[in-house]
Amino acid sequence: MRMPKCHDHVTARTVLLIGCTALVLSLSGPGAQAQPRDVARQTLGAGDGWASEGTGTTGGSTADAKHVYTVTTWDQFRAALKDGGSAPRIIKVKGMIDAVSEGCDAFAAAGYDFQKYLAAYDPAVWGHDKPVSGEQEDLRAASAAAQDKTIKASVPADTTIIGVGKGSGIRGGSLQIKGVDNVIVRNLAFEAPIDCFPQWDPTDDNKTGAWNSEYDGIVVYGSTHVWVDHNTLTDGRYPDSSLPAYFGKTYQQHDGLLDVVRGSDHVTVSWNSFKDHDKTMLIGNSDSATADDTGKLKVTLHHNRFEGIVERAPRVRFGQVDSYNNHFVVTKGQKWGYVYGIGKESRLVAEHNAFTLAQGISPAKILKKWNEAPVTAGSNVVNGKAVDLIAVHNAEIPGETLQSGAGWTPTLRADIDPAKAVPGIVDARAGAGRIC
Repeated sequence: MRMPKCHDHVTARTVLLIGCTALVLSLSGPGAQAQPRDVARQTLGAGDGWASEGTGTTGGSTADAKHVYTVTTWDQFRAALKDGGSAPRIIKVKGMIDAVSEGCDAFAAAGYDFQKYLAAYDPAVWGHDKPVSGEQEDLRAASAAAQDKTIKASVPADTTIIGVGKGSGIRGGSLQIKGVDNVIVRNLAFEAPIDCFPQWDPTDDNKTGAWNSEYDGIVVYGSTHVWVDHNTLTDGRYPDSSLPAYFGKTYQQHDGLLDVVRGSDHVTVSWNSFKDHDKTMLIGNSDSATADDTGKLKVTLHHNRFEGIVERAPRVRFGQVDSYNNHFVVTKGQKWGYVYGIGKESRLVAEHNAFTLAQGISPAKILKKWNEAPVTAGSNVVNGKAVDLIAVHNAEIPGETLQSGAGWTPTLRADIDPAKAVPGIVDARAGAGRIC
C-alpha cells in the first residue's frame, strides 16, 4: 500500500512525518538537519529546484522577534515590508487583506470620466492609426498612477511572507520582488489585481485595437533565490467572463498571476494552485531582453495545479525551465490556447506531468511554438495515458515543428512522482491552506 506523502519541501531524500504538524528532518547532507515546527521559519530543502542552487533560499528564517510581524491590513503589510532596514523579516498575513478596499473610484483623478473616455477614443471618431492622447487619456494615466502607488508592495531581501492558517491572503495587491535575493512566499490566497484604468490602444491587435492592463499578482524582477510555495492564485471575484466589452474588445483588467523576468534566476514554484486566468505566467517577458536574460531565468515548477488557464503555463524565453509533476486541467467549454509556450532561446524540460483534457481537446495544443528552440517532453500522461507531446504536436501542427532535446538534464528535483499518480497527489495538496 502506497502511503500518502506530505511533500513539505524541506527534504531531499528522506522525510519522517508524524502528521502535518510534525518535526521534519532533512537528510540532504552528511547528517540530519532539523527544520523548525514553525512553518514561518522553514527553508527550502536542499535539491528542491533551482532556488536551492548555491546559497539556497532561507527567506527571513533567521529573523529575531523584533522583525516578526503579524498584519491584518494592507497598510500594515506595506509598513512591515519597509520596517527594520536590511534585517531578515517574517511577515505573517492573518485573514484576507485588501489593497483596493475603498474601490477603484478612490484612485480616479478629478475630471476623469470613463464615458467621456469612450466617447473621445471611439474608433469611429479616433480611428486606428495613432495612440490615444488628450485630456481624458492624461486623466486616465494620472488615475492609473495613483492605483500603481497604492497596490504595489516592494519585498526586500531575506524576507518570508506567509499566510496564517487557512483563508489568509491578499486581494488586489501586487508583490514586487525586484532586485533582491532570498525571498519566500507561502500559504497565501491571491486574488489577482484588477487594473481600474486599462488603456485603449487603437493600434494594437493588427490595428483592430485592444484594452491593455497592468499588474501581476507576483512579479519576480531581477531577483534571485525565490521560493513561491503552496499559494492559490486566481481572478477570484472578477473572472474574465464577468468583464464587459467596449469597441468590440474585452475590457481586459488582468495581466499575469506570476511573472519571472529581467534577469531573475534560481526560482522554485511548488505546490501552488493557479486557477481561472488567461495569461498566467511569463518566464522572460521580451524577445529583446537578451542582455538581461541570457544564461539566467532558471526556474523549477513542480507539483502545481493549473485549471481554467487559457495560456502561458508558462510561456518561456531564454531560461532553463524544469517543469515536472504538475497537473493541468482543461475543462469542457473553457477558452484554451496552450500550456507551454516555446519562446526565444528557451530550454524547457517538461517531464512526468499529467494533463486532464476534456473530450474533444487535442493534446497537440499543449505545446505552442513561438520561436525555434528545442524542448524535452517525456514521460507525460494525458487522461491517464502516456503521450509523446512533441510527436503529437508535430503530427497535427506541421507548420510549427518542434525540435526534441533541450540540451540539459535537471538534477535539482526533490521528489519525482509517477505521472499517472500526479492528479491525485497534486489535487489533494496544492494551494493555500495545505502546508504540512
